[in-house]
Amino acid sequence: MAKYAQKRIIRKLDLERFLSTIQTNPAPKVDLEQYTISEDIAAAMLYIAAYTNNDIVGKRVLDLGCGTGRLGLGAAFLGAKTVLGVDIDKTALNVAVTNARNAGLAANVDWVNGDISAINGHFDTILQNPPFGVQTRNADRAFLVKALASGKMIYSLHNHPQVDKRLINMLKSSKTGLFEVQPSAFLKRFIEQHGGAVKAVYATLMTIPKMFDFHTKARHDFVIDLYIIERNLVK
Repeated sequence: MAKYAQKRIIRKLDLERFLSTIQTNPAPKVDLEQYTISEDIAAAMLYIAAYTNNDIVGKRVLDLGCGTGRLGLGAAFLGAKTVLGVDIDKTALNVAVTNARNAGLAANVDWVNGDISAINGHFDTILQNPPFGVQTRNADRAFLVKALASGKMIYSLHNHPQVDKRLINMLKSSKTGLFEVQPSAFLKRFIEQHGGAVKAVYATLMTIPKMFDFHTKARHDFVIDLYIIERNLVK
């Protein structure tokens, strides 16, 4: 076993409790689509990566568009060998630094304030909650391209391709909060064109409160998809 590997499996409930202590962005920017994923979605994503696919413990992890560090710090908490978080928003990154210090993980995570294009090197696993492209069309595409150029396994959240009330109801009544679905034909083709293969897609329900002036409801439920992608190393 690698020296960085855990001695025991961390319970999902304990992971969710840890993630709930991570402070969120005090001043989210609409143009960057800075919506914080809930601790249960982050925990499900990290748990699949860590314990279903063995892609966290003892691995080199990159959190692209890390925000205040929820995914990256969650990976460090689970036993990642190294974690690097990058975000263009200095305010969010300052909160990430504070979160790491408060969690006792400051020595386990490095942070970069800059565009994702500034990152070089290879990582075992990429975690990302990119902008969905609502404010800037196709904003998530650059994250996918960078992820596929930087890592072997990618865990990436994307907007579900259509409003599906039946799926929303199914997710609300689901014990796991996840439902395996087919990938978007466009995203599947885009990923394959950039050297990746979609291994699985899980739909989950995201809820956001009224955050910006254009929001008309007190809360909004919508479906997002967790894409598990493997970079194809065969040329």
